[in-house]
Amino acid sequence: MADPQPKQPPLTASADRARAQLHDEIERLRVGVEEMLAEQSEPVPKELRRELDDMREETRLYVRKRVKKTERKLEREIHRVNERTSRLETRIDQVEAERAASEVRIYGETERLLDGLLQEIRTIADLFERPAQPPFGGR
Repeated sequence: MADPQPKQPPLTASADRARAQLHDEIERLRVGVEEMLAEQSEPVPKELRRELDDMREETRLYVRKRVKKTERKLEREIHRVNERTSRLETRIDQVEAERAASEVRIYGETERLLDGLLQEIRTIADLFERPAQPPFGGR
């Protein structure tokens, strides 16, 4: 059975990886800037602090969004697999029921045929057991 929805092209996966790497790099740079500023023992300018905090929040939201999207996608795939498994189990049950019904039908037919053959053999045996009748006109 064909999948109704085509698979996503590998480009999407590559773009997702590149996007994740970009955000990892942004976070690494942000942490590096914070460490560098902390080493200078001078207070961090409020504008720079706000920008770093904004970057942290954007990164956190991005990661959260990506995780939720991935979880939803995984749940959909699991749901599809479960549905397909259910359909396959139902089909297996149907095939098993059809097989059992066929066996009953075959055994019934075989028994009927054997009963018929047995009756014919008994009829033939009865013919052989009868005393022979004299031919016409003979005594």
